[in-house]
Amino acid sequence: MNLSRKKKIAIIVFIAIVLIGLGSYYFLNGSEDYVDISYTDFLNKVETNDVQKVFLSDNEEINGILKDGQYFITDNPRTEGFKEKLLMADIIVKESSGNTTVKDILTFVLIIGAFVGIAFFMNKNSAKSAEKEMTKMSSIESEGNDSSKIAFGEIAGNQEAKESLKELVDFIKNPEKYERYGARMPRGVMLYGPPGTGKTLLAKALAGEANVPYFAVTGSDFIQVYAGLGASRIRDLFKRAREAGKCVIFIDEIDALGKKRKGALASGGSDESDRTLNALLTEMSGFKGNEGIIVIAATNRIDTLDDALLRPGRFDRQIEVGLPDVNARYKILKLYSKNKPVARDVDLYQVAYQTVYFSGAKLESLMNESAMLAAKENEKNITMKHIDKAFYTVIAGEEKKDRSVVSIDEKNITAYHEAGHALVTKLVSPQNRVTKITIIPSTKGAGGFSMNIPPDKMYRTKEEIKNTIMTALGGRAAEEIVFGKDKITTGASNDLQKATDMALAMISRFGMDDETGLVSYDVLTSYNITSNIEIVQRVKSLLKELYDDTKRIIKDNKQLLDKLTERLLKKETINELELNEIVNLGITQSLNKIN
Repeated sequence: MNLSRKKKIAIIVFIAIVLIGLGSYYFLNGSEDYVDISYTDFLNKVETNDVQKVFLSDNEEINGILKDGQYFITDNPRTEGFKEKLLMADIIVKESSGNTTVKDILTFVLIIGAFVGIAFFMNKNSAKSAEKEMTKMSSIESEGNDSSKIAFGEIAGNQEAKESLKELVDFIKNPEKYERYGARMPRGVMLYGPPGTGKTLLAKALAGEANVPYFAVTGSDFIQVYAGLGASRIRDLFKRAREAGKCVIFIDEIDALGKKRKGALASGGSDESDRTLNALLTEMSGFKGNEGIIVIAATNRIDTLDDALLRPGRFDRQIEVGLPDVNARYKILKLYSKNKPVARDVDLYQVAYQTVYFSGAKLESLMNESAMLAAKENEKNITMKHIDKAFYTVIAGEEKKDRSVVSIDEKNITAYHEAGHALVTKLVSPQNRVTKITIIPSTKGAGGFSMNIPPDKMYRTKEEIKNTIMTALGGRAAEEIVFGKDKITTGASNDLQKATDMALAMISRFGMDDETGLVSYDVLTSYNITSNIEIVQRVKSLLKELYDDTKRIIKDNKQLLDKLTERLLKKETINELELNEIVNLGITQSLNKIN
């Protein structure tokens, strides 16, 4: 609705309110003033010929007008011959329900009529507005003529995913060739994996390599407040795709519309989201395999999707787009460094080595932060110093400028906490690298942190998960041992979340607990089979056992913990080289004492 239409409605509503007010005032306040008189006084005035007119009614009261113009009300005797008696006294008699009642009725009709008119006018305009909104929202914009097309060669990493998608380029370009062999082109490809791993880029690259239009939408585009609009948009999308001929349809975050449908006994089994999903399933089954149209979908949660979406004939291929390994990270860093003045002594492979669990988007952010830091300092090149600072900015946030708010006691607690994490890591997981420990508070709310980098591995053993839990509990254990059980702080809240999550995964998903056995409790939960109490008890038991082991390790190496803490309080930050030197020296001295 544009501004002029809003103004018109406002003016009409204002005029209607004024008219209603004036009408009500005229009819209600314009009425004559009546005085109550007794029936005896009324009869006396009849006999003295002071009454001019009487209005008879079936009510308990009658009203009339005296000859001096005064309006009156008196009791109605309701006796036979009363009217004749009045007429004999030369009084004008009118049969009426009263002038006031007529005016009240007119006023009521006027008010109701005005409000009905306003409601009709507003409803008509609202319907027009809704219709225009539905028309507007049912259009899907195509990026087919986008000049910034990309190719697979411009995407680093994800080699397996790229190879799978490259096969589809020839399918799209020459569908007739595959039809001769009786091969059906995959109707859909599901890309799944963590956020920021390049799923959208891969879909764009497929359209770019095949040189076909690219229709990009998100799952939330189809979740609307108007009933039936989501299904309408689905049909409109596929209609436009058919009109374009060969093309790629990309549906990002498809889990917004493709979640598992509710069972037949569940309430709301045919709600708007179900209708939208049904429309998508119908459209995907409706187009032919030789049309050269392919649907690419992306999700971070493939386990939540409806089974009908993932069956053959819908999304035939499901390709995992995972986090890059060290070689892929190196290629991604080289790609994002191409147009940046990176110094020659910068070792990107070393950066790739320490950025475990970084997605492609996070690596891009790392290089962008580095460039911003170099520009801020007016440096000629981006150096390792800038990349190192950007790395910890991405991980923990900016360093707080004002550190005066941190008391000596808090600084001491933080130092022991972070030293506890680092010490337990080096003693139980020596293959992990601890590249930095700091007690400098960050803008993300951390009082400090220790950077723990595990090696790139496809699988994790039960022992490794337990060691990781012990590392997470190392900070709280150090606090308790040094300051006492009653002086532990809230600083371990995030550590406890991580430890609980890993312990729960061991027991409920990975079948790594002897008592709970080889049962996936996630599956039991999906069938509404509850065993929460048993799981909670086992998680508590496991965490207590590992916490006791962690405290024992720290007690046995208390002198080493004190040395690390002393160095942290003095320098605020310890790098990997210094940490290894302190730990290795301490371990050597302990062994010499034993021998």
